Amino acid sequence: MEPSKAPEQFLKPYNAIEHEDTLYRMWEKSGYFNPDKLPGNRKESFCIIMPPPNANGSLHAGHALFVTLEDIMTRFARMDGKKALWLPGADHAGFETQVVYEKKLEKEGRSRFDMNSEDLYKEILDFTLANKSYMEGQLRALGASCDWSREVFTLDDKVIKTVYDTFKKLSDDKLLYRGSRIVNWCPKHQTSLSNLETTRQNRTDKFYYLKYGPFTIATARPETKFGDKYVVMHPDDARYAEYKDGQQFELEWINGNITATVVKDESIDMSFGSGVMTITPWHDATDFEIAQRHHLPYEQIIDWRGKLLPIAGEFAGMNIKDARGKIIEKLQAKGLVEKIDEAYAHEVPVCYKCEREIEPQIKAQWFVKMKPLAEKALDVVENNHVKILTENHEKIFKHWLGDIQDWNISRQIVWGIPIPAKICDSCNDGFVDIDDTATKCPKCGGAVRKDPDTFDTWFSSGQWPFATLGYPDGQDFKTFYPTTVMETMYDILFFWVARMIMLGIYRTSEIPFKYVYLHGMVRDAKGLKMSKSKGNVINPLDVSKEYGTDALRMGLVVGNTPGTDLNLDPRKIGAYKKFANKLWNIARWVLESCEATGATLTENDTAALKEFRALAAEITADLEGFRFHLASEKIYHYIWHTFADKLIEESKPIFTNGTQADKDSRSSLLIEIFSDSLKLLHPFMPFVTEAIWQSLPWKKDADILMVAPWPRYTDQ
Repeated sequence: MEPSKAPEQFLKPYNAIEHEDTLYRMWEKSGYFNPDKLPGNRKESFCIIMPPPNANGSLHAGHALFVTLEDIMTRFARMDGKKALWLPGADHAGFETQVVYEKKLEKEGRSRFDMNSEDLYKEILDFTLANKSYMEGQLRALGASCDWSREVFTLDDKVIKTVYDTFKKLSDDKLLYRGSRIVNWCPKHQTSLSNLETTRQNRTDKFYYLKYGPFTIATARPETKFGDKYVVMHPDDARYAEYKDGQQFELEWINGNITATVVKDESIDMSFGSGVMTITPWHDATDFEIAQRHHLPYEQIIDWRGKLLPIAGEFAGMNIKDARGKIIEKLQAKGLVEKIDEAYAHEVPVCYKCEREIEPQIKAQWFVKMKPLAEKALDVVENNHVKILTENHEKIFKHWLGDIQDWNISRQIVWGIPIPAKICDSCNDGFVDIDDTATKCPKCGGAVRKDPDTFDTWFSSGQWPFATLGYPDGQDFKTFYPTTVMETMYDILFFWVARMIMLGIYRTSEIPFKYVYLHGMVRDAKGLKMSKSKGNVINPLDVSKEYGTDALRMGLVVGNTPGTDLNLDPRKIGAYKKFANKLWNIARWVLESCEATGATLTENDTAALKEFRALAAEITADLEGFRFHLASEKIYHYIWHTFADKLIEESKPIFTNGTQADKDSRSSLLIEIFSDSLKLLHPFMPFVTEAIWQSLPWKKDADILMVAPWPRYTDQ
């Protein structure tokens, strides 16, 4: 009996566009993205909760990488007999999305400050939902085999309820407080930011040495000095032993004569400058702490938009940068400028979105006490209950948690989850009111109003693993929590991963995931960070249309070790397009040359099969060890250089001149190895492998490759 001819589609080169949409619809229709509908009796669960992409724009190359990695893990687990759930989501992305929408308003000649909150919220919601739908289509195009029936949006009711319950529990457990403390204030966006939402820029400014009575003080910000009425020095500084704590003296200052008070405090660095400093508690965190320790009063100098207040006298209403030079001119006229350093190099904190210089301000906000939460998170990592898969990032994680500060979770934006609390008009006290029923302040009986702020996005997304699974009573929570692995980019190790571990343990008494896999940044072919201004942004959907999604996925994973940045070269992706076509041609040859006979293998063929099975075991171990860069490269090289260049070339004279027994043996060998090679390659290149699988006449263990059993051999 002669082998059948290959289907007609194999007579032309592989064209990804002709197959990918059809195959994805077939997978979705099969129901196998849903773990409850997978074939067989699956007892061991596997779960990844997708880091929800921001629903405010298109996917970028970094998204393509996370989709590829998480899809590889899920497809492998699914084929390996696990009850595999990859739960998709979308993030409302609070501040990030509002910034994007504000840019849109600016182009239209509008401003959020001219809109009422309800109208602005509705506009952003419509904008976000439209982008969310588009983004989900892009995830499908990248081959994401996630369970769309379980998709969660960070503004879904069940998520909000979970977030509110956590807020209430933190309050009940005395881990939440509302206090007036220094916050990072962005004058442009009019909101406070966490330390992680500020970046530091190297700048060169002037540094001013000013005469302050008998002392010399130094500052880069003379515009903050209007309220400086305390001069601080170390109690052990012999240079100032004659000055006593609390001693007062008169001096001429910016806008006239003032009375200053000496404060002795051990936080002062005696070796820095003159060892003496004045403090501006409202606009500096260190100064604020000194004022708190000594019970000193403080006054706001700069308003919320970065302009000087009436305390600045003639400079009131001026932008602080415009006022700086004029203030120095006035001090010079009074003979109070000792010298000016023209090139003072220092770091300046700026908003990570607009790069406007952060203005420290005292503001009443909600804070979470982090040290009790951090201690438990440190413990689970140190004891390997949660394994961070790169040693360097584990060290960074431990260092950061060991020096953690209380977390400001209030944001002065419209877009997000409203904080369920009330503020008293009389005593300004705040209290949690998740049912929105309180009408009087429990402290003083005064009238109350709703807190106008929203939660920091990271507070809600920090609860993502258990909120998505229906904690505490949902069946998914009981089945899939703790989840298996959290895969995300290394730059949000603190923003998100650490907070998920802390809040996960706090709410559920269990870790949220067992492994943390951190991928790096996707850069351009020259190693440069992608940006619109550089014109080097790579749109993954454009790449997949040109080369095929499988080629893009291989280009993203081969050689890409965990936690390191990846240079994405289109030429590399082009090479994997050639590989997809090579696989297509191999399939045509096997279909035309081989017949499933179940023959006994010759000694040589048995050796070849043993070699392949050893490789399959290696690839399996690599996948289990999260070494996707090695597993993908091994199956690629085997198919091209061993199966095609060696086994097929050896087979041609056998099929032409060999005995029937040799032909049958070689035919059985090639069919088995090729079928199992498709399985091994499927997590990496799902589309072309599935397209070929659908044309195999001998596929006996699964109609759809996506749920074919993973090649594990008992006779190894």
